[in-house]
Amino acid sequence: MRLFPYIAAVCLLAFTAQAEEPLAVRIVTATPKVESLSFSLTGEILAREEVTVSFPVGGRVVSVLVEEGDVVAKGAALAHMESVQQEQALRAAEAGLSTADADFRQASEAFERQVALLARGATTRISRDAAEDALSIAQGTLAQAQADLERAHKALADTTLLAPEDATVTSRDVELGQVVGAAQSVLTLALGSALDAVFNVPEALPTTGAVNGFVALSLIDRDSDLFSGVIRETSPLVDPATGTVLVTVGVSDAPANVSYGDPVRGTVRMDDAPHITLPYTAMSATVDGPAVWVVDPETMQVSIRQVVIDRFETGRIVLNSGLEAGELIVTDGAQLMYPGRVVRSVEVPQ
Repeated sequence: MRLFPYIAAVCLLAFTAQAEEPLAVRIVTATPKVESLSFSLTGEILAREEVTVSFPVGGRVVSVLVEEGDVVAKGAALAHMESVQQEQALRAAEAGLSTADADFRQASEAFERQVALLARGATTRISRDAAEDALSIAQGTLAQAQADLERAHKALADTTLLAPEDATVTSRDVELGQVVGAAQSVLTLALGSALDAVFNVPEALPTTGAVNGFVALSLIDRDSDLFSGVIRETSPLVDPATGTVLVTVGVSDAPANVSYGDPVRGTVRMDDAPHITLPYTAMSATVDGPAVWVVDPETMQVSIRQVVIDRFETGRIVLNSGLEAGELIVTDGAQLMYPGRVVRSVEVPQ
């Protein structure tokens, strides 16, 4: 019985020594790093300059002379509208002009005759003035007939749709027999050869900050066709229906087989701000939110520290704030920590 106190003391000393034994954990050094982010989206190849062409008057379309993809020259006929009424109006205007011209010549001859007779005293000034009035009326009628003929020619010309410039047809918006209104789109034409890649970018993604504005491009169905572009325009408005922002990329070196309407993939690389990145195993929490265990390099004791997470990535967390560069953080073994616990590193801090 007298040995019992000694045995108890030895056991207590052994237990205390075991309790104070530093726990082997993995420790890393908090090091801010600048990393490149990249994301890809799908868009569409469009002409940089497009124009919609339409008839200036309404009517029924009787022919469309081009299809999507056709190249047309300036002044080429693109479509025709039913022109029966315009042709009839033109013939009536031509007949009216002929009548007005004949009346004008007759009135002119009558006036000249009255002038000659008045000079010889063979007529009265009243007759001469009446002939002059008739000539003025005939002259006005002739001018009106000429204007009517010009309008009739224009009305007939308006039933033929012409290409305003050398262009490529990118869209056909009407069918044969369709009745269209004045200024209703009939065709969409691409002017020039400049191309854009257009993307609807989610509002949550950054639309600025791409390295030199550079965008790597490739066709969806032909990944081997690689080319590039530079962001040249970002819409200031968010589409309320889709929550996206329209971003236009000017294509600089498109392969010859790239055409309007091709689906394209755009990849942007962006340099992120410096962030401290930790393995996901370092993640802990308190009632106040996310936290990590920080090691005092002098005592090797740990303490809990609140952190703000910027984002989660596969196998790691990216911090926004809460740590300073050079601080030691427990990763593997964080679940065994409590304030003041002494630890030792099983690896060289990274």
